Amino acid sequence: MTLEPGSATPAGGQELSDLSALKALAQPRRQQILQHLTLHGPATSAMLARDLGLNTGATSYHLRELARYGFTEESSTQGRSAGGRERWWRAVPGDRRFPPRSRQNPETRLVMDELNHLSYAADLELFERLQRQGQDLGEWADAFPYSRGTIRLTLPELRAFFEEFIALLNRYKRPDSETPDGARTVLTRLLAFPAPARADDARADGTRLDGTRLDGTRADGAPAHQAPAHRPPAAAPPAHQAPVGGSQAPAEEIPAPHTTTETDTP
Repeated sequence: MTLEPGSATPAGGQELSDLSALKALAQPRRQQILQHLTLHGPATSAMLARDLGLNTGATSYHLRELARYGFTEESSTQGRSAGGRERWWRAVPGDRRFPPRSRQNPETRLVMDELNHLSYAADLELFERLQRQGQDLGEWADAFPYSRGTIRLTLPELRAFFEEFIALLNRYKRPDSETPDGARTVLTRLLAFPAPARADDARADGTRLDGTRLDGTRADGAPAHQAPAHRPPAAAPPAHQAPVGGSQAPAEEIPAPHTTTETDTP
């Protein structure tokens, strides 16, 4: 659900850059609700509460917050139940994209990191659940096309590649009235990222990533093998002193941002 790699503006769809909207989206329960509505179609808050193990009041609140930013809406096809007390909700489909990381301020990056973390975890949980079902899937047990590949691209070419992928998805989208019997919702994910560079790879200015030129000198003119200026060794801590931060738990690792698009229709 993000902008294509390296692009300054979306080639299509809506750029989602409002921090309040991103914060509303980067909430675990709301992500669960959106995933449920996308996979299973419209539902009431009571249905969602039962399936997700929440209470109805909390589910109703999260649905209203998602609707506030255009992620959910009342479903016109189901309408209200008798007496008008129960409302049906649906996920609002669309091509929503995040701004590229280079245009995200520190607070936005923190929110995006959390949102990406939730998305990765949800995708992995769904995949593992399908794997556990095994032969219970019937003929759909073979429905796991998988590809790993490498291509050499410029950044503009990668942007074009992303847009072609979105166009391919849209080619196969159709309304329920045109969907043949036997069709199922299929989850698609695209993750593309540059391979880590080697330390001896050259930059455009002729220097390696370690700061040396290809002729063995440093960019500042000093020989690459020049010893650093002498510094006295750091004093060793007393034998009884615990390492700084030794009693603290390690910081949680957060995965790097990913590039996806939210064009699924329930």
